[in-house]
Amino acid sequence: MTEAAEGRETAGRGVRESEGAAAEATGEVGGMPERLRAYPEERPAAEVLDWAIRAFQPRIALASSFGAEDVVLIDMWWRADREVRVFTLDTGRLPEETYEVMDRIRERYAIAIASYFPERAAVEVLERERGFYSFRRSVADRKHCCGIRKVEPLGRALAGLEAWVTGLRREQAETRSAVQQVERDPALGGILKVNPLADWTTEDVWRYVRTHDVPYNRLHDRGYPSIGCAPCTRAVLPGEDLRAGRWCWERPQTKECGLHPVPGKGA
Repeated sequence: MTEAAEGRETAGRGVRESEGAAAEATGEVGGMPERLRAYPEERPAAEVLDWAIRAFQPRIALASSFGAEDVVLIDMWWRADREVRVFTLDTGRLPEETYEVMDRIRERYAIAIASYFPERAAVEVLERERGFYSFRRSVADRKHCCGIRKVEPLGRALAGLEAWVTGLRREQAETRSAVQQVERDPALGGILKVNPLADWTTEDVWRYVRTHDVPYNRLHDRGYPSIGCAPCTRAVLPGEDLRAGRWCWERPQTKECGLHPVPGKGA
């Protein structure tokens, strides 16, 4: 089993345990809970998020890498409910600018940000046996690194939750063109995944940021529409797609880290 698959299985076990407890407590046995069956598709983003918060609080959290979409969702959540629950996956190789905006967000909204780090022993083995830039050798090596630094910590972050919120948008990449606002995540044991901005354009995102003066990562002003780990991210060139700067040595079809597997294509 790959590192990514192991991380997803860890997450899945936590989610299944959570869903089992919830079913026992509410009488929801088998099938989709009534609150989800009643959800109409394609609502405005703020309505989607407000519905999810009211339906699943306190067992819902926002996964944030502090890109433009994620800070929009933090602001949107804060306007609906000041009890914003945010977690981030600190891979140990994030750009300085990402930590800067994290601190600005924490201060602006007076919220706690839960950081989940990779397991120390796994990183030590990775770097000792494969070096510091093994992710550039092949897609398999890169996904091995992502499995350790992102997927396994995500499993711990989602443990006990019924739903998680992401900033995924269909426009972002070929691998995300089928994203729905509300969907089950089979790779993570069927946990509910809420993507309020699924149908938003880049212009929609930045219009919101400007209108509400939301703090954002200053790398966006330097040609980085998508920001991940520092050694795996570069600015995009004119005419390139939004995620061209992520793992720029790979084909577009493989540019996912394992957090958001493409249906039918694994991680």
